[in-house]
Amino acid sequence: MLRITKEFHFSASHVIEGLPTWHPCARMHGHNYVVALELSARKEDLKGPGFVRDYRELDAFKRWIDDTLDHRHLNEAMNEAMGGGSAPTAENLCTWIFDLWKTRLPELTAVRVDETPKTSAVYRPGER
Repeated sequence: MLRITKEFHFSASHVIEGLPTWHPCARMHGHNYVVALELSARKEDLKGPGFVRDYRELDAFKRWIDDTLDHRHLNEAMNEAMGGGSAPTAENLCTWIFDLWKTRLPELTAVRVDETPKTSAVYRPGER
């Protein structure tokens, strides 16, 4: 199996509701997020000159990040896009992005969201 990744950056704020008031994440705060898409294919399924997928084909994802998430309050952005009900945690961002983009990118096998250089969440369906 061959795997490629590409990172996308955006800045946004959020509040994690339901936490004790003393918890720092219960207050509005922001992150410089990094979203990494992982795409995979078998050697015999490579496209064109030998791509899992041409990186340029991910430009639509970058535009979506810029339009939907960048410099937004994620509580509002995710509620607008999902119809409410999901806390804007790194974990929920991973699953939301994966579910939304899997049909457009059939090679998508994982989504990683970094909130800081030291903290991240990864959603890779099928793994335990």
